[in-house]
Amino acid sequence: MRDVFITRVSGFLPNDPVSNEEMESVLGLIGGQRSRARAIVLRNNGIRQRYYALNAAGNITHTNAQLVAEAVKGLSGDGIALADLEVLACGTSSPDQFLPSHASQVHGALGHAPLEIVSTAGACCSGMHALKYGYMSVAGGLSRNAVATGSELTGPMMRSGNFERETERYRELEQDPIIGFEKEFLRWMLSDGAAAVLLEAAPRGPLSLRLEWIESRSFANELDVCMYAGGDKDDDGRFHGWKSFNPEDLAARSIFTMKQDVKLLGRNIVPVGVRYLREVFERRALDPARIDHMLVHLSSMFFRERLHDEMAAQGIGVPLDKWFVNLPQVGNVGSASIFLQLRDLLAGGHVQKGQQVLLMVPESARFSYAFALLTVV
Repeated sequence: MRDVFITRVSGFLPNDPVSNEEMESVLGLIGGQRSRARAIVLRNNGIRQRYYALNAAGNITHTNAQLVAEAVKGLSGDGIALADLEVLACGTSSPDQFLPSHASQVHGALGHAPLEIVSTAGACCSGMHALKYGYMSVAGGLSRNAVATGSELTGPMMRSGNFERETERYRELEQDPIIGFEKEFLRWMLSDGAAAVLLEAAPRGPLSLRLEWIESRSFANELDVCMYAGGDKDDDGRFHGWKSFNPEDLAARSIFTMKQDVKLLGRNIVPVGVRYLREVFERRALDPARIDHMLVHLSSMFFRERLHDEMAAQGIGVPLDKWFVNLPQVGNVGSASIFLQLRDLLAGGHVQKGQQVLLMVPESARFSYAFALLTVV
């Protein structure tokens, strides 16, 4: 097995940033009414601005594949051309279509030479799974280089028009035409963008990051569905995929929008993740004091103190002054978030050779977690 280095990191955030006050003008009003939950969700998540692949009229400006292509293009130059790339691994929770695969569409948008592709499905961990695929390819000598990406295009899913049929159904039943909190919650949490990392078998430039290890684990065996799209839960809490629904229900119940079981999220996302992280620390004989920078994909600043305190309680605490967070400025971009954090950490001149960087990505879809340790060289 060869050493593998992250030699470049690139990101692409579409259009101008959208402030909290501007969100409803872009996404639209559901049922013609201002949101009751918006202020509460934004106060807790701490996001001050985000980016959408939507213009002022709410029309899509970029596909998910185009967002990724822009990020990958940012890796080229100074001796690296797109035609030199050998592996393209793309993760997302919001592809443009079911088929062709997401990576196929990204490759088509790039338009350069043939190469190996793979798409990693899931939610926030899908970018880390793409990273692991690229890492294994380079480490095993199967390729000279690989690109791993994470991206999201959730803004179009959150436009008010996607919920109109559902609110009309409520009016017909003489009920309040307001969608459930599990659907509205994510309207104020998610945004669009893409990021890409270049993996090579040797360092490049003044600073590179040696990938020491990547770990991931699913806890779907013990925990239920928490964040979902293309399905819904019945009155007993059982999850059903979209193929179980009548065609007329797909729009009337907003089946293809993203939803979040907030209670299930709050009970499990922190303790289960820290339990697994402690196991990794023990198995890897990793001393928390040796971590110089900790990058955590936070869906909300609400979880920052909770995660820190739980880590300290389980004996693996990393002081908050070592945490690097860009969520308030960039927004929650799901699978791309951890790479966007890494991009901004490096661009800000915060790292020095010999330092170690810990990446932590929780995923609430059905509770998966991914960690990686990097050494600056």
